[in-house]
Amino acid sequence: MEPETNCRARLLVVEDEVDLSKSLEYALKASGYEVLVAGRGETALHLLKESPPDLVLLDLMLPDISGLDICRQIHRMSDATRAAVIILSAKVEEADRIAGFEAGADDYVVKPFDVRELVLRIEARLRSRAALAARDIGEDLRGQPEHLTVGKLAVDEKAHRAFVSGREVRVSALEMRLILHLMRAPGRMCTRRELLTEVWGYNPEVSSRTVDTHVKRLRDKLGEAADILQTVRGVGFRLAEISSTDFEGDLDAVRNAQDGEVDVTLTDVEPTPRRGRAKG
Repeated sequence: MEPETNCRARLLVVEDEVDLSKSLEYALKASGYEVLVAGRGETALHLLKESPPDLVLLDLMLPDISGLDICRQIHRMSDATRAAVIILSAKVEEADRIAGFEAGADDYVVKPFDVRELVLRIEARLRSRAALAARDIGEDLRGQPEHLTVGKLAVDEKAHRAFVSGREVRVSALEMRLILHLMRAPGRMCTRRELLTEVWGYNPEVSSRTVDTHVKRLRDKLGEAADILQTVRGVGFRLAEISSTDFEGDLDAVRNAQDGEVDVTLTDVEPTPRRGRAKG
């Protein structure tokens, strides 16, 4: 059964352009959402605490506080109160998109945009959020382990923390979803289309280059563990299968890890024979 995506979900529109914020408020209320509006960053931070929203539509160019700073503060909130974030920005460069995702955004929409498309993206993000919450409840009931380990990479899913050889690596919310999707089936090749659908949360309308860009950034962060994130050229990506017995100390290292930094390594692999059609 599909998780409910709009049982009066609460949205926070953080936008200093009055005409645009009014148009968004009208359209989103017409779509059945409860809508809060903030024209300044300080107002947005107050509403985040007093009336926690399910999703934030966030402009980057605010008169008092950078939208990226607000996004980072949302990203640091606990799982129970952390809202999904869709950035709305006139900045179109790839570096701007990357900066948004690095700050913890779940999606990035360039102005001007079609409101109908934005509503679809909102629905997708809320659907993904509801599915993750439902899965967490199910895993709690089944007593599933909180840690996943593949080679030198270990993840504490509940705490939203990733570790390489016991050293913590800072990852965005989207990067964490990408890691977890690949870690749950080591060795299985995932097409770009599948990743756009399962990780980004909507039918592919983003170029496959978006996936490649995030994978490259993630490899940069994984450092010595980068080689387990493999590229099947022209097809997709997979996480290498590595026996967990080769790194028995990783989970203990995760539990006692101190913060640390890692450097960049990139490793691609040649295509492997396919026994059937890739999912996509």
